[in-house]
Amino acid sequence: MNTPDPSLIASMPLFADFDREALAEFLGLGQSRLVVRSQHVFSQDQEAEAFYLLLDGYVRIELVRPNGEVVIVRFASTGELMGIAPALGRDTYPANSVAVVDCVVLGWPCSVWADTVRRYPSFATAASQTIGTRLQEAHDRIAEMATAQVEQRIASALLRLANQSGRKTSDGILIDFPISRQDLSEMTGTTLHTVSRTLSAWERRNIVRSGRKRIEILSGHQLLLIAEGRT
Repeated sequence: MNTPDPSLIASMPLFADFDREALAEFLGLGQSRLVVRSQHVFSQDQEAEAFYLLLDGYVRIELVRPNGEVVIVRFASTGELMGIAPALGRDTYPANSVAVVDCVVLGWPCSVWADTVRRYPSFATAASQTIGTRLQEAHDRIAEMATAQVEQRIASALLRLANQSGRKTSDGILIDFPISRQDLSEMTGTTLHTVSRTLSAWERRNIVRSGRKRIEILSGHQLLLIAEGRT
């Protein structure tokens, strides 16, 4: 694919220190590509040759454990940096990145990372904030796994997804990308059966509405009470 129009990304905080010439130069070092649904942007333990900006779409970040178990770490959405192995001092990717829908990504060689961070404080700051946010998310997930009941974990996961990518509807908030019950089980460390049973119970109480890879939150307040263990 061709290099995107600089105006598509100029307003992102990541590029606040880039003037028009610098932005055009930086974009010229990268390459955009279409990643079709279910295709990997990058794979766990693969040599990290590039880092990426998600220009459009949603991507599932998943970790495959030695026993083959898959753990969904998070979902990335439009405007997020991904695969920033150089910032972590790694030369391989720590997880898989899989397109949930057809996506457009913009990638740069990892060899330009150090110079970009040095020359542009806004880029360095945004990258640091990205790492900090993800570390906090990981901390919160570990705390949930250790202390929260299964229903609380499922409710919290749905609320995070709605906050990240929710779209208001006439009935509530729709999680605006395909997500399955299997995805939820891998996010929350529980079984598919438990997720299915929980969502069915919530549907009877008009808290959520779910279909094939589609979940709509009908009562955010009730879901929040469940997440906080107040029901």
